[in-house]
Amino acid sequence: MQIHVIQPGQSLFGIAQAYNTTAERIIQANQLDEPGNLVVGQAIVIPITGSFYWVQQGDTLYSIAQRFGTSASNLAQINGINVNTPLRVGTRLYIPPMQKRSAEVNIYIEPIGDTVSQELLNEAREVGPFLTYLAPFSYEARRDGSLDPLPIEGIPETAREAGASLMMVVSNLENGQFSGELGRAILQSTAVQEVLLENIVEEARRIGSVSDIHFDFEFLPGDQRQAYNNFLRKAVDYLHGEGFLVSTALAPKTSAEQAGQWYEAHDYRAHGEIVDFSVLMTYEWGYSGGPPMPVSPIPQVEEVLQYALTEMPANKIMMGQNLYGYNWTLPFVQGGQYARAVSPQRAIELARTNNAVIEYDYTAQAPHFNYVDNEGKAHKVWFEDARSIQAKFNLMKRLNLRGISYWKLGFSFPQNWLLIGENFNVVKR
Repeated sequence: MQIHVIQPGQSLFGIAQAYNTTAERIIQANQLDEPGNLVVGQAIVIPITGSFYWVQQGDTLYSIAQRFGTSASNLAQINGINVNTPLRVGTRLYIPPMQKRSAEVNIYIEPIGDTVSQELLNEAREVGPFLTYLAPFSYEARRDGSLDPLPIEGIPETAREAGASLMMVVSNLENGQFSGELGRAILQSTAVQEVLLENIVEEARRIGSVSDIHFDFEFLPGDQRQAYNNFLRKAVDYLHGEGFLVSTALAPKTSAEQAGQWYEAHDYRAHGEIVDFSVLMTYEWGYSGGPPMPVSPIPQVEEVLQYALTEMPANKIMMGQNLYGYNWTLPFVQGGQYARAVSPQRAIELARTNNAVIEYDYTAQAPHFNYVDNEGKAHKVWFEDARSIQAKFNLMKRLNLRGISYWKLGFSFPQNWLLIGENFNVVKR
């Protein structure tokens, strides 16, 4: 698989010729709706086995081999050259496919309203082969230990068809918001906890295909940290006995005592000891109510992951990843208009429609562009593309993490799933 960035004057036919493939295969892989109107700076994937590399000034066979995780002798043999022959700038080298490693992949699916839309089910079916878990979001715990019903029709069947299992998400959402007081009511009552755990098992058995119970308790009061840890110990004892894994969602912390209600009750070390794995919510640095910036800039993501590795083993960490970006109206005013979430495909459409050139921030590892709409309003868009997601996969592999968890289904990003297949053998449960 090759990542190619569109340059001025390039055509799909010429790109296909350069990589010994066809325009039709590139169109299909990237779901290009206007293949004759590519955007300068747009990253596409070329569906070939392995990849090609054009020699740059200062390259040696040894430096190229190190970059792609192979040996100079292997590259020399594959490309029919002498290992000691100096390389000419512009020479095209074939790079063999990278070695895959196993990883778990989760994606949250959030039904809106009282039913699961056919569109969501179709997308779940499309990406299902690349999933370990499909996570319906969410069963809302009530103060008496009951569960607020969640539209689930079609989701278990779709997961089974793809060989994926369900991650049953249980949250402290109440009236559309994470409620610290609801969390406190549950964590301070042994009787409520027992009822809640019984109801979780009953619902998991009813819908079938559930392998993991996932607690997403957010914005808990800081004084509930130990109570949450104790509840998780009880939940693990009970749910393991019923044959379920137990996982949690954790705020993106960089220190044990990080201040703020989102962080204080989430104890990385305790979760690392108690539950089977945790999803770290390593995104939303750029958010709808904040100033324009990347949603998951890689330096900040790595800072969270490096801290987590001091508190829990790598095989218990799933890196959180956004499937969306944001479109901000400028100038940004705190408390003013919220940015709109956009899929990578929608971002490309916006750039094409508004004749924008896509730029890439190599520090943040994120694409972005500016444009002016037909009302004369300026916009800034940060989003994800093949380059940014490959950078995240490289980080996952370097840190030997358990896997990746996406928020959420409904944002089209075809390159992501092709690159999942290129980088990983997805674990099925």
